[in-house]
Amino acid sequence: EFSLVDIPLRNIVVGAMSKDQEMIRIKSAEGHIFIVDRKSAMVSGTIKSMLTGPGSFTENEQSEIHFPLISTRILEKVIQYFYFKLRYTNHTPNPKIPEFNIEPEIALELLMAANYLDT
Repeated sequence: EFSLVDIPLRNIVVGAMSKDQEMIRIKSAEGHIFIVDRKSAMVSGTIKSMLTGPGSFTENEQSEIHFPLISTRILEKVIQYFYFKLRYTNHTPNPKIPEFNIEPEIALELLMAANYLDT
């Protein structure tokens, strides 16, 4: 679903992809880079604004967003939610949507990150 490996974007074939299929890099406070497909990242209102807003934001031009205040552990969970929400939003009627598990010890920090990311 999402990659936990740090690989340069130039190693991903982007030429034949549509804008929604492109991959972006999301960097945590510790410097860990997550490779995420653009459509999933757009679940976040904040990221969507950075990637599609007026003007030429560095994030849009470089396809990399750095969140210096969000830890790797929290950012990983947020990205898992991006994919979860994208998969189960507008699902068939009466779907069996599994619970999105959140460990109690990260709940407060995750809530603050979700609020900032408008997720």
